Amino acid sequence: MKQIFTYNSIMNKLAILVVIILFTWGCQSKHPGVPATYNSLLETAFTNAGKNATELQKALSESPKEQREGMAFIISHMPQRDLSTIKADFLLENAEYAYKARKKYAWCAALADSVFFNEVLPYANISEERDPWRKEFYSRFAKYVEGKDDLIAAVMSIAKNIKDEVNVEYNTKRSRVDISPFQAMKENMATCTGLSILLTDAFRSVGIPSRLAGTAMWTNYKGNHTWCEVLIQDEWKFIEYYPEALNKSWFLADAGKSDPNNMLHWIYAASYKPTDMPYYAAPDGRIIEVVDLNKLPNKVRPQFEQMKDSMANSGRKETLTWGVNVTQRYIDLYHESIKNKPLKEDELMANIVVFTNHNTSKSESRISCRVDVKLSDKNIDFGYSPRKTDDMNQFLQFKLKKESKYKFVVSHPESKIKKEFTITTGNNTTQDIQLFLK
Repeated sequence: MKQIFTYNSIMNKLAILVVIILFTWGCQSKHPGVPATYNSLLETAFTNAGKNATELQKALSESPKEQREGMAFIISHMPQRDLSTIKADFLLENAEYAYKARKKYAWCAALADSVFFNEVLPYANISEERDPWRKEFYSRFAKYVEGKDDLIAAVMSIAKNIKDEVNVEYNTKRSRVDISPFQAMKENMATCTGLSILLTDAFRSVGIPSRLAGTAMWTNYKGNHTWCEVLIQDEWKFIEYYPEALNKSWFLADAGKSDPNNMLHWIYAASYKPTDMPYYAAPDGRIIEVVDLNKLPNKVRPQFEQMKDSMANSGRKETLTWGVNVTQRYIDLYHESIKNKPLKEDELMANIVVFTNHNTSKSESRISCRVDVKLSDKNIDFGYSPRKTDDMNQFLQFKLKKESKYKFVVSHPESKIKKEFTITTGNNTTQDIQLFLK
């Protein structure tokens, strides 16, 4: 019995050793200096690249050791249009100067790899032409952050000087919406998307993590908009090509009235790495995939019908840019900005919540509806009331006049809700207003 037990023990240990060896062999990377987690992603990328695979393989193999994982990240998540066209020299130069910035600037050196890979290293933002902007922008913008240890100071220095540095101004006569940096500099013009691409690339050139953000359509249907975000102390803050300050701009009131239940009106941030949805704020027309044309106002419906036809005729199916839903952050920023503005003597802060019934103690009783506020039949403001999943202390807030009669119009087209309430405000500085649909 003792010999059998010893024999079995030896065989079990050998079996375990074989499993460990096989597991270790299976987890080894096929590409030196690249974690094994990239193996399947890279093989898929090389296959999809077709004849251009040799260029991508060259970019990976010729990358310095410390840059190799970053290059693997870029190739692994590259859209098909780039897999089949982008050359090794383009990728190598882009990586070289991105890593120069990481070595030179403390704020970039301190970044987690995941942030550096996704918000500094990428060579493009959305669907713009793939210009080799990195080397030139590194040279152009380094002087504006020289000697600055404070990241906010560096961000504002870039933003305040970029217009004069690149000689590009806002102009709707630009050749295309998603104009590339070099083309915008050639034409000396761009609209919000092109200007934001310029600013984001300028930030990235000196190692500041940045990404595009925007909406496909404001809730008032006045149009769309694109701007920049920068990561400061692990918090995303927005800034524009024509800057006021961080988290301050004309569009915050529109962004703060976004509809969290309608993807057309969401605020999106762009991501190079795939997420669970496209960046629907891009000008490539993908937003039409989640829009019900029958629910659009007549004044904008032709625009979206044309977009739908254009998408169908082009046959475009690939997602060039991925997105992150950041709507709630902008709603919160707007509400915070309202609170920080002092009330006038004749003003109060109204806290609005819409309930389906009178059971106000349960979050399930709340319903997110559009609430329009009218004074003397003139529409003065609107917004969207809290959802069931929002904190019970969250409100839709309006600054209203004291001791004044207002009409509140509550609407929710999908639920066929439209109800009016007439309420007279009091004389206190705050007033809770509960609107019951039943």
